[in-house]
Amino acid sequence: MSLTSSLYSGISGLSTLGHSMQIIGDNIANVNTVAFKGSNYTFQDLLSQSVATQSGTSQVGRGTALGNISANFQQGSFESTGNTTDLAIGGKGFFVLREAGSNSQFYTRAGNFSFNNDGFLTSPEGYVVQGWALDEDTGEDVGSISDIVLDSFTSPPRQTDQLTVITNLDADTISNTATLEDAWDASNAPPMAATSYEYQSTVKAYDSLGSTHDITIYYDIIDGTSNWEYVVTCNPTEDRRGFIGAGDESAGLLARGQIDFSASSGTITNLTLENLTTGGAAAARGWTASALNPDGYFEFSADFLGGVPLSIDLDIGTRWDGTGFANSSLTTTQYARASSTTFQSSTGYGAGDLQGVSVGTDGIVTGSYSNGQLIPLYRVALAGFQNEQGLFKLGGNLYQETNESGDPVTNHPGTNGLGSITPNSLEQSNVDIANEFVKMITTQRGYQANSKIITTVDDMLAETIQMKR
Repeated sequence: MSLTSSLYSGISGLSTLGHSMQIIGDNIANVNTVAFKGSNYTFQDLLSQSVATQSGTSQVGRGTALGNISANFQQGSFESTGNTTDLAIGGKGFFVLREAGSNSQFYTRAGNFSFNNDGFLTSPEGYVVQGWALDEDTGEDVGSISDIVLDSFTSPPRQTDQLTVITNLDADTISNTATLEDAWDASNAPPMAATSYEYQSTVKAYDSLGSTHDITIYYDIIDGTSNWEYVVTCNPTEDRRGFIGAGDESAGLLARGQIDFSASSGTITNLTLENLTTGGAAAARGWTASALNPDGYFEFSADFLGGVPLSIDLDIGTRWDGTGFANSSLTTTQYARASSTTFQSSTGYGAGDLQGVSVGTDGIVTGSYSNGQLIPLYRVALAGFQNEQGLFKLGGNLYQETNESGDPVTNHPGTNGLGSITPNSLEQSNVDIANEFVKMITTQRGYQANSKIITTVDDMLAETIQMKR
């Protein structure tokens, strides 16, 4: 009977609108949930029933049902938190998480991460954030994605492999000694008398254990020319080269060379360097010409630990380019002004303790150490899906892949359509509470209208039953 069918139509409306109110309530309840994605719903009519009419067969609807519930993956606004491990995704993509104790992977937009007591970067529920380990020298990925974990809180020392010493040598000076290396005597204090040279410049070098050692370069002009001789030295008591014996007056004398300048421009035209290879008195010292390395620099040798030799490039602002010495924009010069050091630096550093981490927009996690080093440690991974609507919601801001979502495509932030990382921020819920209130009003009125169908049909059935009286 059509009246009974009307009852079921009203009931379907009540049931469907009840589900929609549940969806609205869930959206409103999560208005402050980090990175929450609100749900949308649609209704559809049920299979119609055929009825006979004067004009033939027609159809009458049998009520309504939920057609679809879909997640709204529109990006939420960002809130600045000041926490370096709070991350937000500006654009598409999900953070990749691993469940502790298993290889199961999950995905989330909520980036409220922190390092636990074991050094793992985790979500509040204990899931471990995934990314690529980075080579600290090149910053390139090492292997496939894995747990982001700080397994070492110390930056190991790195020995010096290049010294840069840029000076101006006074063109108006005169020679102080006939042969500069002959003025060196390790038994004296200091080994080089101040009257034996025109200028000196000292820079620190690091051995493989991170200890520092002073490398001093002495300069003196060759009489009547625009050419200068120089010697590279260290503290004689720190010289551990195997051929240096006790009381050897050449201890600490590492290398010698000559710098030729243009008499008109004061710029370098030629450079030589020889390494000391045997010790002894000045007359018996052995020297070997240094070969140019692939970068066009001469190298000198030192050993501060004994059996752990250092090969150090000497950069004075010029390098061999294959045909001649090409001067850099910052280079050693011979001008008529007081000798001075324009710039000096050295590679290498001592051991350092981890003081903090930061994350860049490219997802690179960088460690800041007490030795002044900024070392790239990891790169946070992001995953994208062909069909985000196919993801399965697990609760706790987690999603899981399904056959409908397709396999995740994991890549660097900012590549292949994936968003970039915004550090020190969290993505907020994308629920529009005003819109949800409007939906609530229309849902409530719809529910009232459907309940009215049932009460009206009940009155009609009562009238029908009373027809027998």
